[in-house]
Amino acid sequence: MIWALLLATKPAALLCLLSVLVAPLSASDSNNSSVSTSPQVGFSADDFDWRQMVPYLSVAAALPGEQGIKAILENSRVLRVYVANDVRTECARNKAQCPGESSMYGEVTRRIDEIVQEEIFRKNKSAIVDHPLTRRPFPFSEIAVVKSEKRQDAYLILALADRSYTAAQVEAKYGAPYDTDIFQWYSVFKYRLDSARYSSKAVFEVDPVDGAVMKVAISLKSKKRR
Repeated sequence: MIWALLLATKPAALLCLLSVLVAPLSASDSNNSSVSTSPQVGFSADDFDWRQMVPYLSVAAALPGEQGIKAILENSRVLRVYVANDVRTECARNKAQCPGESSMYGEVTRRIDEIVQEEIFRKNKSAIVDHPLTRRPFPFSEIAVVKSEKRQDAYLILALADRSYTAAQVEAKYGAPYDTDIFQWYSVFKYRLDSARYSSKAVFEVDPVDGAVMKVAISLKSKKRR
C-alpha cells in the first residue's frame, strides 16, 4: 500500500510520494463534482500562499496526531473558504438566514472538526486525513494532511481542480525556485523556508507540456534543540 511505502521513505523523497496520494480522486473529480448556484466567496489558486501555512504546520508538528491535523485544517484558508461556501449553499437551498461572521467562524471550525473525526485514519504511526473538495467552482479538488506520531513532522497536500494555475504564476508570486527536478510525467519547482526551529519545503508539481500546476505539497520538520 502507498502509505506503507510513503511512511518508510526517507524525508528527501517523501514529498514526491505525497503528491501521488491525491491523484485518484483528482482524476475522477470532474465526474463527481456538484455545481452551486448560490452566492459564494470567490477564491482562486493564487489566493493560496504556502508560506502562510508554515506557522500552523510548525505548531502541528509538536502536537499529537489528531490535534496536529486539526491545527492545520482549522487554519487552512482553502478549507475554511470551501466549508463556509458549503454553509452558504445550504442557507440558500433552505432559504434560511446564514450565520453572522462570528457565528460563521465557529460553524466552519465545528464542521472541520467533524471532517477530522469522521475521516481520520492511522498508518505506520502517522495520522492522516484525505478530504475531497468536489463542489465547483473551486480551484482545488482535494486536501490531505499527514501528521507523524513518531517524529515532529507535518505535511499538507493540495490537488488543483483544473489547469488554470501555471508555473509562471508560481514564479511571479514566490520568485525563482531554489531547485527544480524533472520526472517522467511531470517536473517540480521547489521552495523552502528555514528558521532556528524548523525547516519547511514546498514542492509544486507542474505539467511540462503546458506549465499547469497539478499539485502542491508542503512539508515541515522541526529541528532538534541543541
